Amino acid sequence: MRPFKPAIMLITTTLLVGGPAAAFDGAVKKQAFEMPSYTTVGGDTIRKVRIGWESYGALNKSGDNAFLITHSYTGTSHAAGRYSMDDERPGYWDSIIGPGKMIDTDRYFVISSDTLINLNAHDPNVITTGPASTNPKTGKPYGMDFPLVTIRDFVNVQKALLDSLGVTKLQAVMGASMGALQAFEWAHAYPRMVERIIPVIGAGEVNAFLIGHLDIWTAPIRLDPNWNHGDYYASEPPRVGLKESMKTTTLLARHWEWTDEIFGRAWAEEGKDPAKAFENKYKIQVVLDEIATKRAANADANHFLYLAKACQNFVAGHGGSLAKGLAAIESPTLLVYAEDDLLFFPEQIQRTRALIEADGTPAEYVELSGKLGHVDGIASIEQAANTITRFLTK
Repeated sequence: MRPFKPAIMLITTTLLVGGPAAAFDGAVKKQAFEMPSYTTVGGDTIRKVRIGWESYGALNKSGDNAFLITHSYTGTSHAAGRYSMDDERPGYWDSIIGPGKMIDTDRYFVISSDTLINLNAHDPNVITTGPASTNPKTGKPYGMDFPLVTIRDFVNVQKALLDSLGVTKLQAVMGASMGALQAFEWAHAYPRMVERIIPVIGAGEVNAFLIGHLDIWTAPIRLDPNWNHGDYYASEPPRVGLKESMKTTTLLARHWEWTDEIFGRAWAEEGKDPAKAFENKYKIQVVLDEIATKRAANADANHFLYLAKACQNFVAGHGGSLAKGLAAIESPTLLVYAEDDLLFFPEQIQRTRALIEADGTPAEYVELSGKLGHVDGIASIEQAANTITRFLTK
């Protein structure tokens, strides 16, 4: 069998986010928002909260032309543009954000923020507060002493940021995956502020199947001896466990049709048949390992665990009843889903839509086709451009 020799740059880009083609017109500047303290939904107080944010376009005098982008589990606030010309690629939705684009920055003040406990805590372009941050009481990283947080907490901190900027109205809240969960929470928590929501590849709750997946994703970290129950900041971090967690996340966010088409059963190295020696590998094994290593470099293991917990606990409306939580949403909703998504299935999206409509709120959906699975929500979003454009004018 001949070894597979793909263009590694193409594979890397697609595995990470699907890579947009164009660039936002203008340099992007990461800024910091600070709160002296924040009290979580669970009643715990976090001191000296900082998150990063960036924006595209200008806020009008009345503060009512804002458009909020909320990011995914492994994402950041970098939705469009480049911080410098040396950047490897622009923000993940660069192809739809900018002057004259679907999310028109001549019309909207587009803003995106890093969430609390952002996964990429060691990325110099990310500003976040979480387990890796210094606890003012001890002068040491919080570790697992950091309070549990929820998707609603992400939203509440974003609300404080928007208030500080003078935003009075959100024309839309749009986010993919975990960003979709935030969109639902925005509509529930601040209905008078949110004109409409566009949840992409996300449903009204995280179901048992995904709760189980998230547990599997976190297992390599918890089993790594270097994790040490979250107390590793003064020693060797759980690099191996974090890399394996990132590998699992990377693969399960795709679809088997894509992996078969791109990799098939190709060997990693010519002449090294995986059937002949244990150390011989298939191409997909090597590439997943390379990508996971790269993704884990700026990530924090404890942040990964806290994000998983926040997602596992998610039900729209931050209550026990999905039906009540979604029925309370008053903002018109456009659900964007991927036909081959293995994390949020089309059936979940349809149920979410029906429950939102049950109380009379307009809700519609648009399907993305492709072979990237969950990642089509990022990589193939332009397929929904016409539908989203019409929705924004209603």
